[in-house]
Amino acid sequence: MRIPCLRNRRDLGFSLRMLQLARRTCEAAFFLSRHRYFSSRAGCGNGSSSFAVMSFGDGSQGSLGLPSSLVGIGADAYEPTVVPGLPPDVVSVSAGHYHSLAVTAEGELWAWGRNDEGQLGRGLLAPRHSWNEPKRVEGLGNVKVRAAFASGVISVAVGDDGSMWTWGRSKRGQLGLGKGVVEAAQPSRVELLAGEEICKVSLGWGHALACTIDGKLFGWGYAADGRLGQLGGTVETSPLDTSATLLRRRELNSHQAVEITEKLLMVGMEKEMDMPIVWEPHVIEELQLVGVTDVSCGLDHSLVICRDGALLSGGSNIYGQLGRQNQDLGLFPVDIEFSPFSAASGLGHSMAICKISASGDPNNSRNVVLSWGWDQSYQLGRVGLKDKPSVVEGLAEEAPTAISCGRAHSLAVTAGGGLWVWGCGKNGRLGLGSSFDEPEPVLVDIGGHKVIQAVAGFDHTLILVSESLRRLGICQPIVTQDFDIENICLHSGYTKSTM
Repeated sequence: MRIPCLRNRRDLGFSLRMLQLARRTCEAAFFLSRHRYFSSRAGCGNGSSSFAVMSFGDGSQGSLGLPSSLVGIGADAYEPTVVPGLPPDVVSVSAGHYHSLAVTAEGELWAWGRNDEGQLGRGLLAPRHSWNEPKRVEGLGNVKVRAAFASGVISVAVGDDGSMWTWGRSKRGQLGLGKGVVEAAQPSRVELLAGEEICKVSLGWGHALACTIDGKLFGWGYAADGRLGQLGGTVETSPLDTSATLLRRRELNSHQAVEITEKLLMVGMEKEMDMPIVWEPHVIEELQLVGVTDVSCGLDHSLVICRDGALLSGGSNIYGQLGRQNQDLGLFPVDIEFSPFSAASGLGHSMAICKISASGDPNNSRNVVLSWGWDQSYQLGRVGLKDKPSVVEGLAEEAPTAISCGRAHSLAVTAGGGLWVWGCGKNGRLGLGSSFDEPEPVLVDIGGHKVIQAVAGFDHTLILVSESLRRLGICQPIVTQDFDIENICLHSGYTKSTM
């Protein structure tokens, strides 16, 4: 067990906090030891492995899925801790702003966390004390779920036939179920997308993007400042940018900035009520001839990777999160020299993974992570200009394959199954055993597990890990369920190579 240590630059006033944290860490370690031997796809043969979901960070909304006996009601977790109560065959996870989703090899979908808007799919009457308990989403009995996605207020499931289902409550049309439809108590099929094979969905605070297996891009929801391209008619600037400008003019430490940002955003959103809303999915026509391979929605901006290697951005640029000098409203190229194959976006920052060749030799290439935008809590993981996409040098010797952005923290998974984190450490969202911010990538100790997938909610983190049972000397019957990690990652809504 790793006990967090005080750093020289920290005040001794944290000593009492560290003692409390050490006690909680001991409790977490005990709980983890009891749940270490997972029972998913296991066997005695070479390479047999098992899978489990772990969580850490802010637990106030139940998004960690941890029992109150371990961390206390609504308490935080500062190190990776196994989520109990899930089926043994979880193959992918998704993090909304304050809730979590897990997909099984059998096509079931499980949910836990905030349920104020019914996004857990278990009805609005579910008692708050039960939010942290993973339960199967109701109303998807005839759907074999292939992937799941989430925003702050709704959830989305994609069936193995490419159909899309939504539920929750959104005043900004994020459900995509038709004009004026702001609530769905149970999963409802988005009929306008019938006949399309959806492969990925990404959701901001009020807007949504979905790409199909054949490269079409659909958008719907709140359409201000070009985050949906030219959808919604006349493209207007969002009132949220005014609120964000007020924040940038104030001198605040990182934790104050994170808290005040959300308050200002809420004020701005009240002013957005009369802004344009696209109530149903529509093709973003300007990209039809190009083809799309990946999408990512930040809080109020969008990133789109095209088949020709171009990375486009649109939406709010108050923090420089669009990464381009061109200030036109709509989807336009980001100022980068390399062609990305994966993109991620948070509240006000953006990241992309690009493959670059050494000396122009395509057979001698490596992956690099670029970051740009808001850096109040070091979520860019680097020094230099904030609004210009630049390499995260702390990962230069690694092989990053997947990335994710939270409100003010960032994650990267490497080819060897390592998890690197940086940015805001409040509530333990970095999983390092403390609340300290990290200005550059740090490797998380996960006790020998390999990370298959990692996703960031606003203030919490979920990881899917595997561990060899042969190494532990454990033999269990093999569960004959066919799934492979490449396919899981492709459709998980988190890791995605070219399609």
